[in-house]
Amino acid sequence: YVPEIINAEGNGNLLPHNIRQFSEILIDKGAQKIFVLTDLDFDKCITETKKRISPLPDHIVIISIKEIEAWFLADVNSIRSFLNNPDFYCEFPETIPVPFDEIKRVRMQFCKRGVSDKKILARTMIYKNGFSIENAAKHPNCKSAKYFLKKIEEATQSNS
Repeated sequence: YVPEIINAEGNGNLLPHNIRQFSEILIDKGAQKIFVLTDLDFDKCITETKKRISPLPDHIVIISIKEIEAWFLADVNSIRSFLNNPDFYCEFPETIPVPFDEIKRVRMQFCKRGVSDKKILARTMIYKNGFSIENAAKHPNCKSAKYFLKKIEEATQSNS
C-alpha cells in the first residue's frame, strides 16, 4: 500500500502517455498494483472507457457507471454534516445528471454558501464530514458504490 493518490484531473488526462507517467511515480514509491478509478463521463460504455485509457497490465481499472460525486449524496451522514441539515436525504443520488451541481445547489440553499471545486468538495467530505465509500454503498439506490467495492475486493483477492 502506498498512501498516495494521483488525481489525473479528469478523463481527458486518463490517456496512455499520462497513465504511464502516473504509474511510474507510484511504482517508484513501492506500489505493486495500481487502481485507476474513473467514471464514464460522456463515454457510452465501460468498454469504450477502458479502450480509451489503454491500461497497463498491472493496472486494475474500475469504472463507475455514474458520476462519482453521486456517492457524496449517498453517504447520508456525511452529506447531512456537510449541509448542516440533519434531515437531508437524497433518495436517488445516481439519477441526478450532474451531482456536483446538485451538491452546490443544496449547499447554497442550506448553508448560504457553495462549493466551487470538486477537489475541495472531496477533501471537505472526507476529512471534515467523514465520507466513506462503504457508507455510500449502504444507500439502497447507490449501486455504483457497491460495484466499486465489489471490484476492489475481487482485484485484491485475485492478486493476493
